[in-house]
Amino acid sequence: MSKKDIAWSDLGFGYIKTDKRYVSNFKDGKWDDGTLTDDDMIIMSECAGVLQYAQTVFEGLKAYETKDGKIVTFRPDLNADRMIDSAKRLEMPPFPKGRFIDAVKQVVDANRDYVPPYGSGATLYIRPYMFGINPVIGVKPADDYQFRIFATPVGPYFKGGAKPITVKISDFDRAAPKGTGNIKAGLNYAMSLHAIVTAHNEGFAENIYLDSATRTKIEETGGANIIFVDADGNIVIPKSDSILPSITRRSLAIVAEKYLGLKVDQREVTLSEVMSGQFKECGLCGTAAVISPVGRINDHGKEFTFEAGMESMGKVTQKLYDTLTGIQMGTIEAPEGWIYEI
Repeated sequence: MSKKDIAWSDLGFGYIKTDKRYVSNFKDGKWDDGTLTDDDMIIMSECAGVLQYAQTVFEGLKAYETKDGKIVTFRPDLNADRMIDSAKRLEMPPFPKGRFIDAVKQVVDANRDYVPPYGSGATLYIRPYMFGINPVIGVKPADDYQFRIFATPVGPYFKGGAKPITVKISDFDRAAPKGTGNIKAGLNYAMSLHAIVTAHNEGFAENIYLDSATRTKIEETGGANIIFVDADGNIVIPKSDSILPSITRRSLAIVAEKYLGLKVDQREVTLSEVMSGQFKECGLCGTAAVISPVGRINDHGKEFTFEAGMESMGKVTQKLYDTLTGIQMGTIEAPEGWIYEI
């Protein structure tokens, strides 16, 4: 197969239909064998559970072409585990881990010519998702479900490099202590849309959400975990039961310790210590951008600018970014089990 005729360097972060996607249906208490299909359309009842009560969970990961021409994915086993946890929380039948990984491999392999070439800055984004599909009019879990995976080539999240962003402390709550903040459910992201539109209208790139119980502790943003670098150059990660367990953040913690020799401290982080200058760097981490550097935080008009400033990514954050992307792209040796070759 040959690469598609796509201007890889001009790609944005958006959807492009590819040739194949994977579909499996849960009916009468079991998942069918699943298959690849050309059909990107979904037909369902107007009363489908996902439409009435937002019973849906999803994941996001990427496939890359490495320097030596291999096509790989990064830690899909953790995506499978997280989707199982998400499904259980919403009373959905978990899609088996082994089948999840196999389905990811099938979709990437079937769309190999959409995997952007090494060095282009682009990647193949992979979206597994599951939803209740049979009619549900009373408030209860659906009986039938559909699991799907599609892939789409995407450009770098930041065109021209990652410039530090300004974020605001949100007036809205993202998740309750015993709510669904620690799973990847569609409803969590729907709940954040008004808050992010509000932030954008006010000139900010993102929201930082505080814990809803005391509104004193840093949690995460609408779509990413947060990491800090303290005065000694070590990594501090906010800890909370209502934070999504980001695969990128967990990987960065290992990179910091094992590759860069940094201490990693996962603990509660208060807004007051951030605004009083206890940290010199800050970054938002997730699949799409890996790390988005934060240059400034605005707390209702009071601003704090990190030592790294607004011009470029901080030195420690840059090392984390370069090391993890090097592992993903095959230029740095990966820990065992992190890279799955297609």
